[in-house]
Amino acid sequence: MTHATLDHAEASLRRYTGGYGAHEHEHAQVLVGLSGRLELELDGRAAYVDAACGLIVPAGVAHGYLAEAPASVLVIESPMRAGLGRIRRFAPPTHWKGQGAALDVAAAVDELAGADTLLQRRPIDLALLQERVDGELHGDWSTARLAALCQLSPQRFHARFVELSGMAPAAFVRRRRLDEAQRLLRAGLSLESAALQVGYASASALAFALRRERGTGARGLRA
Repeated sequence: MTHATLDHAEASLRRYTGGYGAHEHEHAQVLVGLSGRLELELDGRAAYVDAACGLIVPAGVAHGYLAEAPASVLVIESPMRAGLGRIRRFAPPTHWKGQGAALDVAAAVDELAGADTLLQRRPIDLALLQERVDGELHGDWSTARLAALCQLSPQRFHARFVELSGMAPAAFVRRRRLDEAQRLLRAGLSLESAALQVGYASASALAFALRRERGTGARGLRA
């Protein structure tokens, strides 16, 4: 499928989920991940965009796309011009994401020339990490263990995880544990049993975490 040639740049917010699609354009396309992960294939080369990167798709490059889980992407479409003639992953300026479809697209395209190029990096699958952590909340989920699932060093994983999710790995694990603890307590489980199931050493440790992080206690959750 080929789309008509554009005579000016424009931006839109798009949500991808489910099935595979493929097409090419007579204009360049700039994809900036906002949430989730969009898998792409460009002229036979695998690529992706997520919340930590953007991707330039030049005019005439056939590309397929697939989001196994919902992904939100800021899409800038522009006539071909300098800086848009080759496939390139880049670090999007932070203010782009806050403006969304209201972005000044002409200025944004100008900024691309100065955006840092990103090397293809080993991806972090947040959905997989969440599934593994949720399946063993009582386990020892150190940063090193999470990093090993992604085949990254702990230091590189920590930096990439913060870049991608906006929180440290330890905060991510704590959030998953407290979410499940709240669900269990609302279902009538005792504080002691809930603590053991979600990885807290004692009922008092879980109670302290709930009050510090969520501003509530077990009694309030059962009310």
